[in-house]
Amino acid sequence: MHASVACPNRLYVRHTSESSSDPDVDSHTLKYAACVAAFEMGSPPKSRSDRLLDRRSVLAGVATGVVGATGCLTLPGGKGHYDLSQSGFYPEDRPYAEIYPADTEISMFRRGLRRLGYYPDAVVPDAVSKQWSLPVNYIGHTAAKSSPRPTPDGDSVLIAADTGEVHGVSTMGQHGWTTQTEATHLGIHSTPTIVDGTAYVGGYDGDLYAIDVATGRREWVLSKASMGWPTAIGSSPAYWDGYLYFMAEYLDPNRGALWIANAATGKPVWSDDLDIGGMPHPSPAISPVDERLVSGSNDGVVYAWEFPSMDFQWRFETGGEVKGTPPVYEGSTFVGSWDNRVYSLALEDGSKEWDFETGGIVMSNPGIDPDSGTLYVGSGDGYVYALDTESGQEQWSRYVGGTVLGSLTVTSDCVLVGSYDTHLYALEKITGETRWRVENRGHVTSEPVPHDGKIYYAERADISGYWDDGTETVLEQPGHAYCLVPDE
Repeated sequence: MHASVACPNRLYVRHTSESSSDPDVDSHTLKYAACVAAFEMGSPPKSRSDRLLDRRSVLAGVATGVVGATGCLTLPGGKGHYDLSQSGFYPEDRPYAEIYPADTEISMFRRGLRRLGYYPDAVVPDAVSKQWSLPVNYIGHTAAKSSPRPTPDGDSVLIAADTGEVHGVSTMGQHGWTTQTEATHLGIHSTPTIVDGTAYVGGYDGDLYAIDVATGRREWVLSKASMGWPTAIGSSPAYWDGYLYFMAEYLDPNRGALWIANAATGKPVWSDDLDIGGMPHPSPAISPVDERLVSGSNDGVVYAWEFPSMDFQWRFETGGEVKGTPPVYEGSTFVGSWDNRVYSLALEDGSKEWDFETGGIVMSNPGIDPDSGTLYVGSGDGYVYALDTESGQEQWSRYVGGTVLGSLTVTSDCVLVGSYDTHLYALEKITGETRWRVENRGHVTSEPVPHDGKIYYAERADISGYWDDGTETVLEQPGHAYCLVPDE
């Protein structure tokens, strides 16, 4: 049965925009600056009890950085600003659309650090048609495909492919450039994170790439040799004030590690020393106000670090592999497992708040509507479930014809979800009724991304024989990236 536990109290501090003479620089900013200084000097960040920082030192620009005219800390090697749509330094009593406005400087997988997959300004049309499509995916690897990512300025879309290519395409479908990475075996499944004209994406060659959005030129490559030779980075980087947080996957033995790299230089500045089993696919989710970073791994364990000190806090073992990215919301994180269950865990200590059993493995990335407190998640049983985030109680379920493996996107009125039945579905957010579905070629496994009245998503290739032992694998049709527009 479901059990409900109250979420821990949370502290929200408005990020000041006053001048450097303002003495009320918030504690989260000061704490972050101290940890960054420790990262860049190659030493581990201090523990909670030791992280005492002299505010006058910071305000004077000593060691940790310089406070600019906007009141934001310019950190060593960083870009010198906070993206307030991601950070969460706002009072909770304001509407979500005001607290997390549309991306203006950062475009990230699941629309932000908390990985909620929530697009409050997007309205799903009553009917849609395909404006354009582009063949990008050609292999049968079972991981979810990379999601098309619109640039913050809305002028173009970046599409990473399982060929190892990254494509720059206009919103009208005009191909601008293609960059080939060294990830030529299983390609790219990470979704690009786009900041200030640069896209950051990991490959199944174990390298992390920084690519200029306008030209496709490589700005730097963080080589696997600098990270102990990971075999893959399937994780989509989280960006926080000049730094990238991502999981890396290793072979012999199968294991994983959390890394932090300087976004300006590509220099790795920190990695955990945990014994993370399996090969972690999920992308890190970060709640600065809860001071937690969480991720999962194929060993079935959810891991949590204090943020930004990166002191390890807790682990929670499920009964199966954890492959989806766990969103963080209201002091909790929500985790799908191959034991057919969805878990709500307290960010503070990892204690289980509730669990919900489905009829199949749970590998999809859940979406959350923070205005209603509803979690939407898909399962291998072919159903999408709407669950109350506080209690885990089912509000509705809807069959969508096949396994749901990719991300669920929540808009102002609908839930967008791809299925193994080759369709993209728009489900009414309140009732689960199908508003429309669009047929495609292969399994739809990317995040559907609404942007400026359009919807972008990608699919696997249509391949026969891949799952059959001793049978020749045949590419029937390449998987495409699509752009949907309202029917007129």
